[in-house]
Amino acid sequence: SFLAETAANTGGAGAVGAVLMAPVILSAIGFTSAGIAGGSYAASMMSSAATANGGGVAAGSLVAILQSAGASGFTEIANTVLASIGGALGTCVGTAVGWLSNIFQKRNEQKRREEAMKAILFGIAAGALFMWSKR
Repeated sequence: SFLAETAANTGGAGAVGAVLMAPVILSAIGFTSAGIAGGSYAASMMSSAATANGGGVAAGSLVAILQSAGASGFTEIANTVLASIGGALGTCVGTAVGWLSNIFQKRNEQKRREEAMKAILFGIAAGALFMWSKR
């Protein structure tokens, strides 16, 4: 069905997109291969994390994980997780788009049926009026 096909296609696109876009997004927010970019969102995150931890960034924290990924890329496990999340999100989006498309298609079909019925009724009324005028 159209709905299942749309969900499957967007699920696959979401999986690929998540894996390909994650490094770009990390770099854009300041987690680069050269370290955290000054004045970036990543720098703000690092500052907040350091303040919360008494001056240092805790190993295993979100900032540490993102900096590691920004510096050296994602591991195979991380890419698998990203692909799974992207695939799930893509499938959800595809299902929603397919569902909405189905609703609009049904509304359009209903509108066409109503217009056809109006034309038939108009034809019947016009024919009856013509027959009545010939009396």
